Amino acid sequence: MIERMTGVLVLFDIDGTLLSAGRASREALLDAFSRVGVEGMGFDGYDFSGKTDPQIVRELLAEKTSGGHPDELLDRVIDHYLESLEARICPEAVVAKRGSAELLERLSREERVTLALLTGNHERGARAKLAPLGFNAYFPFGAFGSDHADRYALPAIAVARARELTGADFQGKQVVVVGDSIHDVACGRAMNVKSVAVASGLTAPERLASESPDHLFADFSDAEAVAEAILA
Repeated sequence: MIERMTGVLVLFDIDGTLLSAGRASREALLDAFSRVGVEGMGFDGYDFSGKTDPQIVRELLAEKTSGGHPDELLDRVIDHYLESLEARICPEAVVAKRGSAELLERLSREERVTLALLTGNHERGARAKLAPLGFNAYFPFGAFGSDHADRYALPAIAVARARELTGADFQGKQVVVVGDSIHDVACGRAMNVKSVAVASGLTAPERLASESPDHLFADFSDAEAVAEAILA
């Protein structure tokens, strides 16, 4: 018999894990850079995986131009990006990853499960992407790129927020990080959380396996098996 945890905080990544928003994010980012006067921005060879929105903007600006950039410029780029992203997001632009809807529904029926987000997206952008699929209803809170530019700081923020909102003190393997990048696996390692990796994004399964997640799935097509891995 599988022993099941009492009280589990499950933290989901968004892009590549729960859904794909196509080219909406990249097109919105290009538009944002153009609107602040940075022309000719390109993303060839740039790895977006597992990074926060502020980190992405800062790194791309550093690659394109020399010298430092005031926080005011970074804020302007992100503001324009979010506005442009919301204009591009529509039901046709967002596609749920295989089995993600079934998995969320399955976990939401477990009284001991608290669902939350752990994503590099600004919260406003995260909510915009989740809205067409009706996924926001599963996630009353989370930790976002708008909370901290360092992805590795987000698990602690999510756990603290869960404690404030639920009164439960989730520790160690009671916290489960679910994501499609090596950063999703690695960011909770210092807290000894459980990691469930899914190769439904841009990272090859071999690369994910090299980070030694607790569980690795090709996708969420067998939602029951993934749920059991999360809860066991």
